[in-house]
Amino acid sequence: MALMITDECINCDVCEPECPNQAIYLGKEIYEIDPHKCTECVGHFDEPQCVQVCPVACIPINPQHIETRETLWEKYQRLQAVIPIIAAR
Repeated sequence: MALMITDECINCDVCEPECPNQAIYLGKEIYEIDPHKCTECVGHFDEPQCVQVCPVACIPINPQHIETRETLWEKYQRLQAVIPIIAAR
């Protein structure tokens, strides 16, 4: 389940720096969450950090991006994957 930011957002700027996946960005009018990067902080924290710091409680689950905890964990692992650099000989 990716999260989303509703139009109740007051653009207070507290959620963006809390996201360990850099999934939150300033959209045209309010902050938005990239569902392809949002893991609800699975792999980083026990609870979504953006939800914890939001002063107006405008970050619910996005009903268009329902995912299981297992799927979120797999997404976390994919986002954290590092491609090894092979030195040319």
